[in-house]
Amino acid sequence: MTMQPQDIVPRAPSYWASSAADLLVAYASTKDGLTQDEAERRLEKVGENSIVAQREKGVLRLLLRQYQSPLVLILIFGACVSLALGQWTDASIILAIVLGSTLLGFAQEYRASAALKQLRSRLALRVKVMRDGEVRSVEAQKIVPGDVLVLSAGNLVPADGVVLEARDFLVSQAALTGESFPVEKTVGTCAAEATLPERFNTVFLGSSVRSGTARVLVTCTGSETQFSDIAKRLAGAEPVTDFERGVRRFGYMLTRIMMGIVIFVIAVNLYFDRPLVSSLLFAVALAVGLTPELLPAIVSVTLSAGARRMSQRGVIVRRLEAIENLGSMDVLCTDKTGTLTRGVVELSGCLDAAGNPANQVFRYAAINSNLETGIENPLDEAIVRETTRRGVSVDGLSKIDEIPYDFVRKRLTIVVDDGAGDGQHLMVTKGAFDNVLECCSVLGGAGVGKPLDDAATTRLRAIYEAHGAEGYRVLGVASRRMAAKAQYTRGDESGMAFEGFLLFFDPLKDGIEDTLGELAQLGIAVKIITGDNRHVAAHVAQSIKLDGARVLTGAELHEASDEALWHLAETTDVFAELDPQQKERVVRALQHRGHSVGYMGDGINDAPAMHVADVGISVDQAVDVARESADIILLQQDLNVLKDGIVDGRRTFANTFKYVAIAVSSNFGNMISMALGTLLVPFLPLLAKQILLNNFLADFPAVAIASDNVDAQSVERAQRWDIASVQRFMVVFGLSSTLFDLVTFWLLLSVYHAGEALFHTTWFVVSLLTQLSALLILRTHLPAWKSRPSQLLAMTAAIVAVIALALPYVWFAGDLGFVPLPFHLVLGGFGIVAVYAVFIEVAKRWFYARLAQRQR
Repeated sequence: MTMQPQDIVPRAPSYWASSAADLLVAYASTKDGLTQDEAERRLEKVGENSIVAQREKGVLRLLLRQYQSPLVLILIFGACVSLALGQWTDASIILAIVLGSTLLGFAQEYRASAALKQLRSRLALRVKVMRDGEVRSVEAQKIVPGDVLVLSAGNLVPADGVVLEARDFLVSQAALTGESFPVEKTVGTCAAEATLPERFNTVFLGSSVRSGTARVLVTCTGSETQFSDIAKRLAGAEPVTDFERGVRRFGYMLTRIMMGIVIFVIAVNLYFDRPLVSSLLFAVALAVGLTPELLPAIVSVTLSAGARRMSQRGVIVRRLEAIENLGSMDVLCTDKTGTLTRGVVELSGCLDAAGNPANQVFRYAAINSNLETGIENPLDEAIVRETTRRGVSVDGLSKIDEIPYDFVRKRLTIVVDDGAGDGQHLMVTKGAFDNVLECCSVLGGAGVGKPLDDAATTRLRAIYEAHGAEGYRVLGVASRRMAAKAQYTRGDESGMAFEGFLLFFDPLKDGIEDTLGELAQLGIAVKIITGDNRHVAAHVAQSIKLDGARVLTGAELHEASDEALWHLAETTDVFAELDPQQKERVVRALQHRGHSVGYMGDGINDAPAMHVADVGISVDQAVDVARESADIILLQQDLNVLKDGIVDGRRTFANTFKYVAIAVSSNFGNMISMALGTLLVPFLPLLAKQILLNNFLADFPAVAIASDNVDAQSVERAQRWDIASVQRFMVVFGLSSTLFDLVTFWLLLSVYHAGEALFHTTWFVVSLLTQLSALLILRTHLPAWKSRPSQLLAMTAAIVAVIALALPYVWFAGDLGFVPLPFHLVLGGFGIVAVYAVFIEVAKRWFYARLAQRQR
């Protein structure tokens, strides 16, 4: 049945079994696409081409998530128990603390989510589509069924569709079908029952174009695509990062400790015949108090603050979790063009087969580069610029066909009718020297017709290697005249005449040696991984003081076993003449040796390696498939920008880790103190509502940790989540806090003879002040007076200190179980806090000295 425009639906049944002509009619479209007005009308009807929106968290969903925490549910249960027993004040206080904690967490996560969404919008994927009979660039989200896509190598396929035209069109669709190698897509029809891998005429969202060109009629968008089912599964099962695994192990550790303390406290209170309800609420409060319940919010706000700060430096974060990976990176793999070199390639020379300047070689190069329509690259751009500068024109030529570049052949062929009138076409091939040479059988130019024997091949290779050793990128050029025909294939690239060489030069970036030196100081080893020839790669490496004497080539890597590569990957600085799969293999080898690997690339051939790297890095101008494979996008192709991003990543991780270590040690110390207090004190050391309020107020300044200053030594080396280090930190400083709490208990009971209310009030204030002191002292490895906290952190800590001192004197103090403190107890409390601060400073120096010895 023919569908009218108003009947267009996102999916037509078995569209792959219909001919292209029938589908154009069914979708009320043409090979020139839709009009802009019709496209906008359909967009309003079927919605945006997006499946990401399904994973975004709405405001209500984000708020409700705050109440999914088991600890929050336990608190609510405790409040319900209090209400049932008529303890209205206790229930109100507990619920107020729950509401305050969850709203604080919601506000921070909502802000983080909004910031990340804004950053991602800057990287919206754009695609070429036919609108009003011309090629236009539109956002991928705006395409609709009936649109005609114009795809070429490097593009991501933004929707499902049927091929209308194709030329050597190879597509990688492993994400959907699991096929390891790219598959060719052509015009035609498939059986209605054909499976996904069998649909040779159809492309799918989630695949990428490896070579060739095509026009595709869009049939399904958004949630109606084949990829949407996979995306829905991914939405519930995001890959777990190293940082998230650390947080999970940390949670398991806290759970074990928490259960042990709670069981102990309940048993002791029952033994002393204390009220069951009060004991249960006290145990629940202890469990909650041990856990840094703001951790999810703190992680979100710290990472999003880092992402905003990095964006101001030209580093856009596509996945917040990648910030931790960027900070932990200790090996950076990168191509040389645009990162180590300026990326402004110039055509420096055109030589014939004898090594002499030759205008005819340039003429062939101009034909090839000006008429090709495949992958945009700096080499072709340099030839086009030189064509304009020399005033050379190719207007008199009629392009007959094109055999696009791919990463197996590594060459591109253009076929033209040059108007010779001899019934023949001119075929011009340009590409990597070895790959062009293999399709030649004779010499061209001055040696035209001479056989390409071993002696001639040796002379050509000597010219190629000599110029490569001088730092030139060297391509080969070949030609062939052959009987005219309508279409040409890769098989026609044979029996050609080798015409000569093209020399390109890309100078090193100014200051690149200094940048690499700064990366080395950050503990990051740089390795060059390139598809370029070994001589150019070695020349660049030696120029920037990397070890260019040992170059591992693609051919050598192919012969190397995995075990051998594990060793070679660590000891080699330069990898040359590699294909995409070999680049991926090098990254995996480095990871196997325990390295956190970053891979920086901008081409199709970099995407597999970027995908498996711990952090994929690309640039805003990269091809679609490279940019969408990346975790980090640089707005400038500059290692200085990346270096700043690495430092920011380490600062972000340091602040996150700082909160975790300090919060858990402080809470652990307090919980141990209260657990022991149940044995030593004739009443509960604190009421449940006082424990919860203390914990809430102590956590409040932690929100400001995202803005805290970080010591220079904290960013000098890659950092990773170390659960053993957190445990040692928790035990040392948590038990230090417990020691002073026990001293406080003794003073209050034996010296000041404090009653229950006075004991609760004094210890509440002292405990809160000691926690704030620990936060300001332990936030740095340096002496506290040599490392200033951020203004926001200092201000929030001061506000909480004032609140702690004021609470015993406010009108509702009695509802909280507090009484005014006499002056001598206030002075005594200050004395305990001061001695504690000095003790913690000394203990901190001892702890980090021991840690440094252990690391050495």
